[in-house]
Amino acid sequence: MTADVLAGNRLIAMALLRPGWEKDYYQAPAIEPVVCVGEILSWEQLPDGKYNFLLQGRTRAKVISESKWKAYRVAELSALEETATLEIDLEQERSRMIDLFSAAPFGALPIARQFRELLNGPIPTEAIADLAAFNLLEDIPMKQELLEDMDIPHRIGRIVEELRAVATHVSPGLRGFPADPGSN
Repeated sequence: MTADVLAGNRLIAMALLRPGWEKDYYQAPAIEPVVCVGEILSWEQLPDGKYNFLLQGRTRAKVISESKWKAYRVAELSALEETATLEIDLEQERSRMIDLFSAAPFGALPIARQFRELLNGPIPTEAIADLAAFNLLEDIPMKQELLEDMDIPHRIGRIVEELRAVATHVSPGLRGFPADPGSN
């Protein structure tokens, strides 16, 4: 599948298996109807033929239909439209994120400095909030809900609140955070 994607436009949809997937794992377990379409930016093929790759999300999409092709599924997708939002309207949420990544416990994380740098640069608030959710939230159903939320200000507010909730359950030694945020 990855080789086919790399031979084409390098776009791939990432889907979450629905609860109960275990009983149909070797057939075609049901997937959530909203997926993330991403572009493979870089990759390496491992000696066993598998791949590691860096994927950048491009859009959210709804699965219209699925079919089996070769040894994997392909889907017809429809891009989902997010609410039109001006960056100026997100200033309060951006400020809340700067505060969150400046105070304990997040402020002590090495990744917090990187988030502060992003927040003080030109990258859109929604992209930074989505990146924070991906890297720091572990609740998979919550991540799926955030993926399905097309209201940008609402989604960013939820991410900030979820991060604040996570922060209240973290000890001063930062136990409870993944050592490598990319391991999510």
